[in-house]
Parts: sequence; C-alpha cells; structure tokens
Amino acid sequence: MKRIHLWFNKRKENRGLTMELKKGTNRFYMLDGDKEIGEVTFTEDPPTVLSINHTFVDSNYRGKGIAQQLIQAVVALAMNNQKRIKPVCSYAQALFKRNKDYAAIEYHE
Repeated sequence: MKRIHLWFNKRKENRGLTMELKKGTNRFYMLDGDKEIGEVTFTEDPPTVLSINHTFVDSNYRGKGIAQQLIQAVVALAMNNQKRIKPVCSYAQALFKRNKDYAAIEYHE
C-alpha cells in the first residue's frame, strides 16, 4: 500500500490531504479517508498487455495530478511484470502522447 501526500492551495490557505492509493481487481483507486475519489481500470490482454480503459477523478479533486498518479500505478505494474500498456481511454491516450517516457512501454498493434 502506497501513501501519497498532496498539498494544494484552497482559499489562500495551505491544506494538506493524505491520499491513499490502493489496488483492486484490474484497477487502482485513490481514497481520501474513506471516500473513493478516483480510479483507473484496465484489462489484462494475455499474455503481455494491460489495456487502460477508464480513468475517473471526482470533480472536487481534479487538477491535482491524481489521474496521472493512477496511470503511473498501472505503468509501474506493467513494468514490474514485463508487460506493455495499450492506452484506450482518452485521458490515457493524451497522457501517453504528452509523456515520451511512456513510449518504451506503449503497446502498438
């Protein structure tokens, strides 16, 4: 279980939020306390591909890098298991286009 500590500025006062990244079956999700605030889901396309098919972050938490952290969790999982990633959802596709570091792990048919 990985803990992520995020800081953001709300109404000109610093407020720390402790987020917790968790892994479920074919998904990673982010919690703020007991509240699920984001998730990324993927399918395993044997033998070597993880297809990211959905990314969501609660509207109150958008713009804080949570979706990117969720995608990075899938990237780490793929790298640790010698798999490639097929970005299917629009957010994953855009992130893979912006981040050239992901090119080495991206699956192309």
